[in-house]
Amino acid sequence: MSAPVTSPDTAARRGPVRPAGHSRLTVGRASFLVHLRAAVVATLLAVLLAVVCLAYLCVGESFVAPSEALKVVLGQPSSQELVVGTLRLPRMVVGLLVGAAFGVAGALIQTVARNPLASPDIIGVTQGASALTVGSMTFGVTSYAVLPYLSVAGGLLAAALVYLFAWRGGLHATRFVLIGIGFAVALRSVTQLFLTKGDYLVAQQAQVWMTGSLNGRGWAEAAPLGWALLVALPCVLWAARAQRTVSMDDDTATALGVRLGRTRLGLVAIGVVLASMATGAAGPVDFVALLAPQIARRLTRTAQIPLLSSALLGAGIVVFGDLLARKVFAPTELPVGVLTAAVGAPYLIWLIIRGHRTRSRAAGGQA
Repeated sequence: MSAPVTSPDTAARRGPVRPAGHSRLTVGRASFLVHLRAAVVATLLAVLLAVVCLAYLCVGESFVAPSEALKVVLGQPSSQELVVGTLRLPRMVVGLLVGAAFGVAGALIQTVARNPLASPDIIGVTQGASALTVGSMTFGVTSYAVLPYLSVAGGLLAAALVYLFAWRGGLHATRFVLIGIGFAVALRSVTQLFLTKGDYLVAQQAQVWMTGSLNGRGWAEAAPLGWALLVALPCVLWAARAQRTVSMDDDTATALGVRLGRTRLGLVAIGVVLASMATGAAGPVDFVALLAPQIARRLTRTAQIPLLSSALLGAGIVVFGDLLARKVFAPTELPVGVLTAAVGAPYLIWLIIRGHRTRSRAAGGQA
């Protein structure tokens, strides 16, 4: 028995074929394809992040009842206004914004480089931001309101140099990462030079900042970063769409009329600005941009790194890490960057070993 024949007109009326695992979401006249598993994962991550945030507001030197913490968040009168509203809430908001910015930045840079090792703190972006910031602090600029903008300038300059040296008729992923690592080492040495040449007290302040800490952070640091993320939101939405074409091989993307050079440059620029702003607000909180995108991709099992899940995971890692940093060794308070580095460094080693084994198996198969 022959299968029914569908005419072209009938197929056109039915619309484009929906990819497996996707559902169409219609908002007014706009229509979007939503990956079902990614949507479920993002929802669960948002719920988990809300629980972590509530625990952050409640746990400290003195315990605050969840009902009182929620009153402060909702703007209702509470006896815990000083503890929650003045001390914990602003610091938590900075952690959320910093983690989200690092998560999205890592996802975009890893997408362009096609390498899980490519994150802002590996390829020299945060080191460039740190070098210019610490250098400015050494010469008397200590205002936290100015530091984020200096960090953006340093991060953009470092990323431009890495991109320039890595570009040879195209952007090769391995060359991009290796050159970035070289620049990271050099810029870290420059930062240490500034620390040895500066005033002792300023050097101590800069050293604490370089570990990545939310201690003493408040609305003054949250406001510029929050505005930067809000302004960058349309660019991030464009980036989420552009990821699909960048993830293709060069020949296929070129055949479809995609300007790969401009698209990659745009994605890298967005990632560098976000990572640099986050570095200026809290210092270089290492490995968040490395961990969050890869965990998000493994949870969602999508072809591209999901930006929303990466942002939620980045925010959760920073806030939960800062909560542990405040409580595990109390009354001593560790910088959150110490805990993220303790988790991220073994993961980086595992990625390198895993990549080496994969290449070895591939070489053995070809032989």
